[in-house]
Amino acid sequence: MVGLIINGVQVKLPKSFTVDHQDIDSDTSGRNAKGEMVRDVLTKKVKLNCEWGPMADSEISSILQNVDKAFFTITYPDPKIGTQLTKTFYAGDKTSPAYSFNEKFKKMKWSGLTINFIEK
Repeated sequence: MVGLIINGVQVKLPKSFTVDHQDIDSDTSGRNAKGEMVRDVLTKKVKLNCEWGPMADSEISSILQNVDKAFFTITYPDPKIGTQLTKTFYAGDKTSPAYSFNEKFKKMKWSGLTINFIEK
């Protein structure tokens, strides 16, 4: 099944999903005296950029609770290998914009959720 599985829990598919493959260089990387680039790549990491549209309270709560620990696993579709892959990540800022507050039911509605997941 294609989708996102966070800590073993299948979550709603985001409306926007991008995968960044990043090289992590050492402090010695840079231009030499001839102006040529010299790189010392220490490792390669993945960053997942996810944005969800409006969700039910149970959907947004499930995601936020499953990314509450320092590190957690995510199974995601990886374009580099062409299939699902599981790695350990941590969450960047979690943004939940309010849509409206229903005075009658004393309940907030959320218009979405944005989180970046960075590989450990």
